[in-house]
Amino acid sequence: MTTSKTPHANPSKNRTPRHRAREFALQGLYQWLLHNEDASAIESNIREAHGFDKADNEHFHALLNGSIRDAGALRADLAPLIDRKVTELSPVEHAVLLIGAYELQNHIEIPYRVVINEAVELTKSFGGIDGHKYVNGVLDKFAAKVRVAEVGAARK
Repeated sequence: MTTSKTPHANPSKNRTPRHRAREFALQGLYQWLLHNEDASAIESNIREAHGFDKADNEHFHALLNGSIRDAGALRADLAPLIDRKVTELSPVEHAVLLIGAYELQNHIEIPYRVVINEAVELTKSFGGIDGHKYVNGVLDKFAAKVRVAEVGAARK
């Protein structure tokens, strides 16, 4: 799948600090997926980017480092929910799925619908034409597995 925009673009204007944190985490994960660079080097580089001062620093750090640290386990958890090998996903979809899955598992203070919506928005901004639909479907299934009570209550 081709990307319509590069994840190295400046973050969008009029976004919340958390959304900006997710955009920067996406940039870092994209870089990690393509070049397998050290997470601390990526984080240091991203922190120097234009607009980073408007991002939620703590959330960025948690998303980038947690997604990289837990990538193997997250991929294993996502594998039954995707219709192809993870290596066949676009780097943007792959990175967004890692961020979304990490956030769903580790940030239960954020409603699952917010996590999925943010992932969809990231994919719309940086991914291929219909990538957001794929990400939405996968993360919806993932949320149903990791947030059983929350998803069940919302669907009643």
